[in-house]
Amino acid sequence: MSTRDIRNLILSALAFGVVALLPFYDTGYILSIATTMAMFTVLATSWALFSGPTHYISLATAAFFGLGTFVTGYGFQTMPYWSLPMIAAVLGAGLAGLVGMVTLRLSGVYFVIFTLGLAELVRQLVTWVQNRTGQRGMYVLTSITESHIYWQLLGMAALVFLVGWLIGRSRLGFALRIIGNDETVAKHSGINTALAKVLLFMVSGAAAATVGAMLAPRYIYIEPSTAFAPLLSFQVVIMALLGGTGRLWGPLAGVIPFTLLWEFISRHAPNQTLLLLGLAFLLIVYVLPGGVVGLQARLKRRFGQGGH
Repeated sequence: MSTRDIRNLILSALAFGVVALLPFYDTGYILSIATTMAMFTVLATSWALFSGPTHYISLATAAFFGLGTFVTGYGFQTMPYWSLPMIAAVLGAGLAGLVGMVTLRLSGVYFVIFTLGLAELVRQLVTWVQNRTGQRGMYVLTSITESHIYWQLLGMAALVFLVGWLIGRSRLGFALRIIGNDETVAKHSGINTALAKVLLFMVSGAAAATVGAMLAPRYIYIEPSTAFAPLLSFQVVIMALLGGTGRLWGPLAGVIPFTLLWEFISRHAPNQTLLLLGLAFLLIVYVLPGGVVGLQARLKRRFGQGGH
């Protein structure tokens, strides 16, 4: 480990320590916004771990997230709460592995379409089961507070960053970068491309399901239409691409401004939130194709060239 790595780890630990103090100073609106940011930080960063190096655009986040919320919804009365996020992680990884083995042989638009349909497929299955049992949703009434959820999400964010950092320095991370550049070359180099993609897709699915399990007490009442909302998948993709997937911290640079802007639009013009999504897509395509990370790299090259 280099001196730079040690310095970055120490700075990251200090940053997490500082933001973890927030609930001691505010338990209202600011904490609510910070909890939302923490949620999207985990979702967007874990999404970028898979989609960043492989260039596969996954819209399956809502499927894994909804699965996690229903794990807590069904289990919080009969099982210890601390065990539910772990169960959700296992189920999320299992679902991602199953889906990955079937779909990651597809590429381009076919993979995008399948992952978009996955959330709807799971939602319809859950709805069908509830209709068969006469259930229409469920209340998740616990003693878990917003502060508890915030700290859980911060811990999850730290874990995702650590896993991403380790993957980036592993043979798996190296293999994924080759796959992203040219999958055919990766296959001829002896890399098991299918296995590498499935493994990372499982990490992303487990993280999203865990976040869903942690967030369930915040919603109080959950039903399939809200737990598996496709909008969540699009928000995560936009935040990750807006920040950039070239660096581990990239999605965070998209999460903070987009969450604040989304909150502002939701409060003052709630019918225009979808317009914001469209404008964000245009911004990413025409102005920030590499996100904030790409913009930083371009500015660095320009000023570096100007200095010679």
